[in-house]
Amino acid sequence: MTVARVPLIIGHRGASGYRPEHTRAAYELAFRLGADAVEPDIVATRDGVLVLRHENEISGTTDVASRPEFADRRTTKLIDGARLTGWFTEDFTWAELSTLRAVERLPQVRQASATFDGLEPILRLRDLLGIIDDASGDRQRIMVAELKHATYFESIGLPLDELFASEVSGWASEENLIVECFEQTVLGKVRARGVPGRVVFLAEASGSPADLVAQFGSKALPYSAHLTNAGLARLATAVDGVSVDKRLILSTDAAGTTTTTDFVERAHAAGLEVYTWTLRAENKFLAKGMRRGSSARDYGDWLDEFRLILGTGLDGVFADQPDLVREALVSGS
Repeated sequence: MTVARVPLIIGHRGASGYRPEHTRAAYELAFRLGADAVEPDIVATRDGVLVLRHENEISGTTDVASRPEFADRRTTKLIDGARLTGWFTEDFTWAELSTLRAVERLPQVRQASATFDGLEPILRLRDLLGIIDDASGDRQRIMVAELKHATYFESIGLPLDELFASEVSGWASEENLIVECFEQTVLGKVRARGVPGRVVFLAEASGSPADLVAQFGSKALPYSAHLTNAGLARLATAVDGVSVDKRLILSTDAAGTTTTTDFVERAHAAGLEVYTWTLRAENKFLAKGMRRGSSARDYGDWLDEFRLILGTGLDGVFADQPDLVREALVSGS
């Protein structure tokens, strides 16, 4: 039997369905729309400042490509096994990055959000701490901090665990912080540094964690092996929770009927909290059976999909439109 619980509503990069992600406007709007928490993606600059960007490659989320003064920074790198060309945070100082302006990452889908392009600068992690404090007047708001490409950053002399621990020292508590990563190694390092709060392992629907690939190559344990009953039991000895692609929680048959899997029940049985990403209302992101009409940017049957996911009894959801999750919770109660 599913245990009734009220899941944490986590504004995914802020209210990224309405404003360019990782901006002050996106984070502040997320809280106004009912988010309990916000999720920053954290990467580093050349001089060790932690900044909030979806990836360390920033051509899709800033105006860097239009800045002639930074044209010579365009380069190609191998990041976690993927060859990427663009501009990377670790090739800039904070003073340089602070001159850039944020843009909508999905302008074809989120045209309204794109009207805010160029209005806001990049934020540092320390800027978000202040935003969370300002929003915590009536109740404690939470940061769900994702450390990105930790093995890669450590390889170039920018250890995210050390930088993060230093940045949140004196701010973090058991009540206001969750740290997550696709690489379990850095979660152990964060915990070993005495950072309070919960740690959560992120898992893809396919592939293997970058830290394990760096260590074991093609023999690296895949995500799927972490999500068996035995794998979940192993995770429970080291982390507090697991956060998975919603494709591991939803299942759509050949007729287009969408149901839920037993993943949440199995992970809870292992003693883990369970989170999922990402709840988004647009057709492009919904399960096929929930799409309505032919436009990728139109809203589909998001309410039924959200209710299905929330009905599994999981502990938290990442959402681009946190107000819609709140609406689904209220209408389903």
